[in-house]
Amino acid sequence: MNYEALRHFADSWGLVLMSIIFLVLIGWTFRKGARADLERAARSILEEDDG
Repeated sequence: MNYEALRHFADSWGLVLMSIIFLVLIGWTFRKGARADLERAARSILEEDDG
């Protein structure tokens, strides 16, 4: 694959792929039931680990 073909792919399908990944990650963050997981993750750095 030469530079021009790679550049064309990145300008077209690469952008589409990155947009889909972005939307999936945003959707995963705001999904129903995610609040408990996110709050637990936010508090986990404040908890002391006696291990």
